[in-house]
Amino acid sequence: MSSSATHRVRRVALSGGAEASGEVLRDIPLPPYVTGEDAQFAVRAVVVHAPRRWSGGVICRNDASPHPCRLHRWGTRVLALRGLRDAEIAALIERGDPTAVVPPPDRPA
Repeated sequence: MSSSATHRVRRVALSGGAEASGEVLRDIPLPPYVTGEDAQFAVRAVVVHAPRRWSGGVICRNDASPHPCRLHRWGTRVLALRGLRDAEIAALIERGDPTAVVPPPDRPA
């Protein structure tokens, strides 16, 4: 193939009208175990993809999809696996700092 070849991309319609029906994408898989790095990514996900009230309801502040979006759901689940309670996750979102440090989980003695 020459370097001057033109590539064409055509849209393929989804079977069953998934796009038209507003079908929700599947959730992002969770890591097998949650590391400190995963927790920091999760904090960023829940803060950046926080809820925002709009005329049509609550949407994701980052991408305007219905809230909670995929990344917000993933971040919430990862933080819950890390040991944070719902109130602590809500406090992180309220604070609005995507670089907030998550304390390590409590380990049994």
